[in-house]
Amino acid sequence: MATVHPFRAVRPLPQHFEEIASVPYDVVDTTEARDRAEGRPRSFLHVARPEIDLAPERDTYEDAVYEQGAVNLRQFVEADYTLRDEAPTVYVYRLVMDGREQTGVFGGVSVAEYDEGTIVKHEETRPAKEDDRTRHILAQQAHAEPVMLTYRDNETIHALVSDTQEHEPLYDFEAEDGVRHTVWKASAPSPLVEAFQNVDHLYIADGHHRCKAASRAAATLRQSETAGSKADIPGYEMFTAVLFPMSHMHIMAYNRVVYELPASPGDFLEQLARDFDVVRDVDDPVPSQKGTVCLYLDGGWHRLALPETSGDRVVDRLDVSRLSEHLLEPRLDISDQRRDPNIDFVGGIRGTDALEARVENGAAQLAISMYPTRIEELVAVSDEGSLMPPKSTWFEPKLRSGLLVHDFAGDVPGDASVTPAI
Repeated sequence: MATVHPFRAVRPLPQHFEEIASVPYDVVDTTEARDRAEGRPRSFLHVARPEIDLAPERDTYEDAVYEQGAVNLRQFVEADYTLRDEAPTVYVYRLVMDGREQTGVFGGVSVAEYDEGTIVKHEETRPAKEDDRTRHILAQQAHAEPVMLTYRDNETIHALVSDTQEHEPLYDFEAEDGVRHTVWKASAPSPLVEAFQNVDHLYIADGHHRCKAASRAAATLRQSETAGSKADIPGYEMFTAVLFPMSHMHIMAYNRVVYELPASPGDFLEQLARDFDVVRDVDDPVPSQKGTVCLYLDGGWHRLALPETSGDRVVDRLDVSRLSEHLLEPRLDISDQRRDPNIDFVGGIRGTDALEARVENGAAQLAISMYPTRIEELVAVSDEGSLMPPKSTWFEPKLRSGLLVHDFAGDVPGDASVTPAI
């Protein structure tokens, strides 16, 4: 069964939430984060991307970045434009994008349940990103940004969520990208907590690196002499998540770019055309069906049919796996997408123009437009105990950061002034 923990969120005062709320750390790079936070000293990007407060030439992974993040998080917690809820509770978070609603429960979930498999992963993580997020948690003594989990639809949970939405929301605003974000506070968390005890598994949708980092940080803090807490469950033993029913989830493609080809783009295309079913110079760069990808190289888009897999698992039949089996590994010598520096990933929300631009400006030699993985495939892969290649799914819309923050000091009942060691 799944456990949802109420927590005492640190959150913006109502008149300040729009200037604080920010996109998640992994949606923007450092330059984009710096631009978005320009003139916005209260933007939560100063916590999620603290390198923006240091000189541009500083390395993103040096100690000073994590120290700055700890300072910025503590300033956020102690600011006169935030408050900490007096009692632990859970929240309801709704996103509306292009007329489609996605509504979930915002609460704490268990590190132990992630470690034991009640919270099921479907994707491998990249070690460098694991290390980065773990260091942020340990420095800030907080889980600053929630992950996105999904579960099989449950009528009891749906009814309780609907009841909570009958009340006045804490926050309700439309972000600059047109997505509407609304947050309600549950007046009584117990019914929702109890309802989730009938949910067998939670599935990670977005946030594999943050989940793994939460596990690693908890393991470190358990061994620390200063990690003690007055709470029954120390703050580091849970991390924040928004839990959405599967019927609400929307997955976009997660596209790829390859920096260097083993031959000139023209010659490489000729090689592919000899061995695969390739249609050259197509008008639409978005694959129309499972089993096809579109490639941008040699000045145009070309559609390639992926051969069937030789494997017999659900994960083997995914397009991202078939791409790896038939193209990335044998043709480009990319066998470990987690670590290979010759491949990078571009979220589907950026569109195919961004892929084309990466090739045209010389940053890459090949761009690959993918057909999206379906939520049913994600669950089937998870249930069989397999792992997808990294960056197999891109979920939209994205949660906003800075609305409900879990710092470990908040798990000390009745004392919001306790500041943990950093």
